[in-house]
Amino acid sequence: MFNIPIIDMVKTGQNIIELRKQNGLTVKDLQEMFGFTTPQAIYKWQQGSALPTIDNLVVLAAIFQVSVDDILVIERDLQMSKSA
Repeated sequence: MFNIPIIDMVKTGQNIIELRKQNGLTVKDLQEMFGFTTPQAIYKWQQGSALPTIDNLVVLAAIFQVSVDDILVIERDLQMSKSA
């Protein structure tokens, strides 16, 4: 048996909102930092309907001055059995 981590997308989104606010940033600020033409991706991250891609997650961590692990919320582990 081994555990597979499960990312809680909604709580991760709430975490992104909190980190953004703690850093005094608006959605518009993040949109400009990422060079997005619209803020839709950021709103999806915050709502938990989508996760940032790995590269965007690394950029968020740099902007917020935290580790990637500080952004993601791992809710529980799914146990899987190893097949022989």
